[in-house]
Amino acid sequence: MITILEGSTFCISDDRGDIAAETSGFFAHDTRFLSRLVLRVGGAAPLLLSSGRVEHFKAAFYLRNGTAHGLPRDAVSIARERFVGTGMQERLALRNESPEPLELRVALETESDFADIISVKHHDFSLGDPELALPLPPPAPATHDEQRRQLSIVDPRGDLGTTLVYSKPGRLDGNAMTFELTLEPHERWELSVDVRPWLDEELETFEHLDEERESAGDVAAAWTLRVPRVRGGWENLRRSFDRSIGDLAALRMRTGEYRRPLFAAGMPWFMTVFGRDTEITSLQTLLLGPEIAVGALEALTELQAQAEDPTIDAEPGKIVHEVREGRCAETWFPRYYGSIDSTPLYLVLLAETWRWTDDASFAQRLREPALLALDWIDRYGDRDGDGFVEYSRKVDSGLANQSWKDSGDSQRFQDGSFAEAPIAAVEVQGYVYDAKRGLAELAREVWREPALAERLEREADTLRTRFDEAFWVDERGGFYALALDGKKRRVDSRSSNMGHLLWSGIVARERVGAVVDQLLSEDLWTGWGIRTMASDAAAFNPISYHNGTVWPHDTALAAWGLARHGYVAEARRVGRALIEAAAHFDWSLPEVFAGYARDETPFPIAYPTAARPQAWAAGTPILLVRVLLGIEPDRERQRLVSTVTDELPSWLDGLRIEGIRAYGRTWTAAVERGRVTIAEGV
Repeated sequence: MITILEGSTFCISDDRGDIAAETSGFFAHDTRFLSRLVLRVGGAAPLLLSSGRVEHFKAAFYLRNGTAHGLPRDAVSIARERFVGTGMQERLALRNESPEPLELRVALETESDFADIISVKHHDFSLGDPELALPLPPPAPATHDEQRRQLSIVDPRGDLGTTLVYSKPGRLDGNAMTFELTLEPHERWELSVDVRPWLDEELETFEHLDEERESAGDVAAAWTLRVPRVRGGWENLRRSFDRSIGDLAALRMRTGEYRRPLFAAGMPWFMTVFGRDTEITSLQTLLLGPEIAVGALEALTELQAQAEDPTIDAEPGKIVHEVREGRCAETWFPRYYGSIDSTPLYLVLLAETWRWTDDASFAQRLREPALLALDWIDRYGDRDGDGFVEYSRKVDSGLANQSWKDSGDSQRFQDGSFAEAPIAAVEVQGYVYDAKRGLAELAREVWREPALAERLEREADTLRTRFDEAFWVDERGGFYALALDGKKRRVDSRSSNMGHLLWSGIVARERVGAVVDQLLSEDLWTGWGIRTMASDAAAFNPISYHNGTVWPHDTALAAWGLARHGYVAEARRVGRALIEAAAHFDWSLPEVFAGYARDETPFPIAYPTAARPQAWAAGTPILLVRVLLGIEPDRERQRLVSTVTDELPSWLDGLRIEGIRAYGRTWTAAVERGRVTIAEGV
């Protein structure tokens, strides 16, 4: 399959460029506007020569004809180019490579079912069991305007549609626009098709796909030139960093709803705002400049819930989990708030962004939303007053599990039995601890509310003590449980979530060594990354979404936590392994890969339905550069510093990062002879 995308608009096709599979298509506004686009030349499907993605928004397909209907084999060369922007543009070029004139028919079969993306996703995940598949709509009828060379496909409800504009006149034959050609020897024939999706009424912006096509590369280049550049050092790290910049550029959503561009969560099913994904990606990429985090905070503030609505798990102060639009919003929801961690992570991101910018006016502007989020944690997040934040869905249509491991089977005891809600996920308590510590800093330094700062620090300290008492398991070397279930029992499987605890700082000092040992034990550490669940658990499966796979962002947060606690050699070991894994995925880390041990497989094993590009996977190499060089903000001195005190390994020597932006200035970090220096300017 070949996928191209531009923000939240994307197209999935086969290697010949055909949209024919049940879950492929051209998508915009969380809706499939083309469910079929199939080329026929001389009555048959062309044969593949070569194809691939040229840029994230452009693909090319080079084909040849078969021998159907008396057409000589390889008499016609076929070039197919595709671009996505606000719409999609298809360019087709045929050339007669034979010494004789040729007569042939070219047909483009077209259908639109206007299925919402969540239904298509469910259909994709249930293909192994057709009985579980959600039914998809039938193709909508099409009408042909010969004079305007347009094919209009309108949803039966009449509120959305797809308009295809052809550069040459053709004839509609069933669902195919057909063109009868006579080509002289070496004569070339070209066709351009603009695909324009519309909601409610056709938008004028879709009249300019030619201009978009010409400027798209410049827009992407402008962004990549603005972010820091990595030079020298280990080639794998440099290539992974550069590929991450490209993947994030592809995921940048440019919509009128938000003041600044945001990253979509991941391709193909999550091309929208996701609270926790947006927040974690923004934390990972502060090295690229604070604008990303500022834009994320602004957008999430606008989406913050103001009232209770149990049908979408909304409560005052809660930060959104997922945003949808178009047909998807009508069928499912425009906003959904079923996430236990988006709200504390919002506060963590706010505090960290302030540390990188020292922008008191921004922190002051977000004071009320921050206090509202804090109130949600204490009033709604802590459902039973035990001091821990827990979740359970309000309606059956909501997510059963609302932590980052949100698949239905992720909360499992060591014996494989399921934890029952309400569930207090272990890592979320760490996020709350970090959020309260960060808000205390803002309250003291920016809001000038020392009483609030002292209260939040007391609450954080109390949480840390009570957390250790409630979640610590003395068995198997000692570890923190995955969660507490509805009966306050420790869900006693060992998991990667302990790495998040190191990152947040909630781990008791005397427990840190044991947690490090667990994360790097044979049961959790694969040699490529940290498994989501230890291999001795009954529910462990190296290809189960959250019960044994490796998630790059998850492992990277653990590396960050290791470094923060002084385990720099271990952090480098973890970081290097992730970058080595990236090399096997063309330097583009996927959302998730299989949890097989490195000594069992010569390369990391792909997970079949992993999103790629995916925002927090793409953010991983950028975070790792920061972790490996120990780059941290020093707000009091208004500069960036390195926390590295020992000699760096030789594989980092020569690494140089230019154009890091903080405090309104640019900085360069360089490694020479095992030492890190950070200086203003280039």
